[in-house]
Amino acid sequence: MHSMINSSIEQLPELVNSDCQLVWRGRFFEKTFLFQADDSAYYVTIYQGRIEAIALGPVLLRPWCFAISASAQAWRKHWEMYPQPGWHDIFAMTKIGEARIEGELQPLMANLRYIKEVLAKPRTLKVEG
Repeated sequence: MHSMINSSIEQLPELVNSDCQLVWRGRFFEKTFLFQADDSAYYVTIYQGRIEAIALGPVLLRPWCFAISASAQAWRKHWEMYPQPGWHDIFAMTKIGEARIEGELQPLMANLRYIKEVLAKPRTLKVEG
């Protein structure tokens, strides 16, 4: 399960940075956010809509703007090609109690479509399961 999460996260920079429309949509976003799957933490640093770095954590005192956390199983369901209702969106996942969003929400809300599309990019990968 975690290898699928790790693989998807490792491929995220290529998936996002090769999508010119997505990079353009996020051109004003320059932050680091925390992505969590179970106990695995990833610091995703974005500069002008491009993923500049993904660092494995958790790291004590490492700053992040906002965090989006869910179980590995929840991310697996979110990344299905056609996710079921409740798994299709990060806010739907929070509503059913499967995800948590915390931190500074203004940058997230100001760039919501961009962030949602970034986190949905692994849907384009062929996932065995």
